Amino acid sequence: MTTPLSTRVYLPVRTVACLALFSLTALATWAQTYQIKDLGAAQAYAINASGQVSGYFSPSSGLFHGFLYASGKLTDLGTLGGEYSNATAVNKNGELAGYSTLASGHYRPFLYSGGSMTDLGTLGGTYAVASGLNNAQQVVGDAWLPNSEDHAFLYSNGAMQDLGTLGGKTSSASGINDLGQVVGTAALPSGLAHAFLYEQGKMTDLGTLGGFQSLAYAINAAGQVTGQADQSSGPSHAFLYSAGKMRDLGSLGSGSSYGYAVNGPGVVVGIAYAPSTGQYDAVIYSGGKVTDLNSVIPKNSGWGLQYASGINDSGEIVGFGLLRGQTHAFLLIPKRH
Repeated sequence: MTTPLSTRVYLPVRTVACLALFSLTALATWAQTYQIKDLGAAQAYAINASGQVSGYFSPSSGLFHGFLYASGKLTDLGTLGGEYSNATAVNKNGELAGYSTLASGHYRPFLYSGGSMTDLGTLGGTYAVASGLNNAQQVVGDAWLPNSEDHAFLYSNGAMQDLGTLGGKTSSASGINDLGQVVGTAALPSGLAHAFLYEQGKMTDLGTLGGFQSLAYAINAAGQVTGQADQSSGPSHAFLYSAGKMRDLGSLGSGSSYGYAVNGPGVVVGIAYAPSTGQYDAVIYSGGKVTDLNSVIPKNSGWGLQYASGINDSGEIVGFGLLRGQTHAFLLIPKRH
């Protein structure tokens, strides 16, 4: 299977590269059942504390535009002049980051604020995308250098900074918290890729679960990181990195799993291969257990939840799946017992 980050971060035009908190909040989420809300024919990627959701939808045949879903309404963000855009992140203020094509077809990262989409530029090449955003309008993603090598960037105070690599040629940043800590994936001199944490001007290798490679997708306010890492043997698993240690979050049996988002209480959502269905399902990792989200929504709903990509501190989850055979975005709202 192609690394799901390709699905998460890039439109069809381009395919690229625990310490669990056993708190009452985490346990409640693990035992939780959910109401499900259909957000329409779209894919959702992030949710903020107010329940605002970002992602992309198709306003007309052949086009994809980023959206903000708030108060029951989906707002089309438009583009930077091209046909495509995707809003990959939303902060507490309802500001969004993502990427859009220009009229030339080249990709650019954007910050959407006050009803306006701003092009954040590149690192000298013709391509860049944004994947993460914090409440201080700092944006992270990856951009081409003039030689077309791809590097992680941090955009802050009007300038884009190259974050470098772990000694190899490429890197990509996917998440940032309000402390300015950045996570992503970078190449080693060997060419293998490892998850990294960037802070105070330094990129730290987060290691693996005993295998060769790892990927980091998200970081919470406490500096906990989630992603996926190779084991010494067997399939790659979702992890939660906390206090200098990477913990295996498990899977739905014998297959691979991925962690895509982590909230303040340390609850992770993502996907895992389900041997019973032979496909990847949306899952939640909490209380030391991996739960298929399809098992905690109303029966006979018509949904098949494929991808969980965002979770807020209230336990609301967004993602996408199949609703009667069509791809739709969903919002899962915890039922209060």
